Amino acid sequence: MYRFQFNAYSIKHNKQCYRFFTYALLHADWAHLIFNMLTLYFFGNAVQGFFVDVFGESGILYFIMLYIGGVFFSTIYSFEKNKDNYHYNAIGASGAVSSVLFSYILFNPLSTIYVYFIPVPALGFGVLYLLFSAYMSKKGGDNIGHDVHFWGAIFGFFFPVLLKPSLLLDFAEGVMQFIH
Repeated sequence: MYRFQFNAYSIKHNKQCYRFFTYALLHADWAHLIFNMLTLYFFGNAVQGFFVDVFGESGILYFIMLYIGGVFFSTIYSFEKNKDNYHYNAIGASGAVSSVLFSYILFNPLSTIYVYFIPVPALGFGVLYLLFSAYMSKKGGDNIGHDVHFWGAIFGFFFPVLLKPSLLLDFAEGVMQFIH
């Protein structure tokens, strides 16, 4: 666990850049792993399908890039914040899973997401998720990497937009339908 978890200090001072990726293969316990994998299961197939519909055969490769990019990009803020803090460690695939979830919201903002069996509009869920993650990241103290959730979500939303900017217009149309 120690050799592969995200430790910004070890990345900076010991040049162990592999930790930008290996931490996502580790989880604190079965509940942590199961929650991440269930979220990936429920949204991953849909997002992969959206990618194939929009990008054709390259969609599968882009989906893989979304996931791996989410692993990496979700930790950049934590790296900058903690690169001289020997005691900061993180594990889990939550940043990558957040990337997939927010790509889903980009492609399907008018859908319903069930949170503990309670139906929530995807767009509303996304806004609340970002606000909660930002708040809890500043507050801290609960041993959860909320900043990784936040930045993974941001990456997941904008990665497809970088590949095809017109997706942002499609999303905006969905938002307008949601408002009206």
